[in-house]
Amino acid sequence: VQLQASGGGLVQAGGSLRLSCAASGRSFSNYNMGWFRRAPGKEREFVATISWNEATKFYLDSAKGRFTVSRDNAKKTVYLQMNSLKPEDTAVYYCAARRFSVSKSVNDYDYWGQGTQVTVSS
Repeated sequence: VQLQASGGGLVQAGGSLRLSCAASGRSFSNYNMGWFRRAPGKEREFVATISWNEATKFYLDSAKGRFTVSRDNAKKTVYLQMNSLKPEDTAVYYCAARRFSVSKSVNDYDYWGQGTQVTVSS
């Protein structure tokens, strides 16, 4: 599966953005999806994950209550709605896919999108 992330941009603190990750290829509905981010000078970190049927979702603690992950299998797209953005959310955001189960680990994902930049100004 190939992944294309989009929707990043520059936003003021307290604002919102919705990231999208469009997949190509077959069997998107069989994949569990994750969102990760890499801030300048830091390691890539987990942000959110969603199972193939939306039954299971997990979030980074600092994202709970602000970010919402969802998917539309008919459109082969996963979304990350980000509200109440903070300057510390500034990072390149990546979507990723894996089979079998959700995971918070970068190393568990098989397919990655190219990343989209999110910059939150104070």
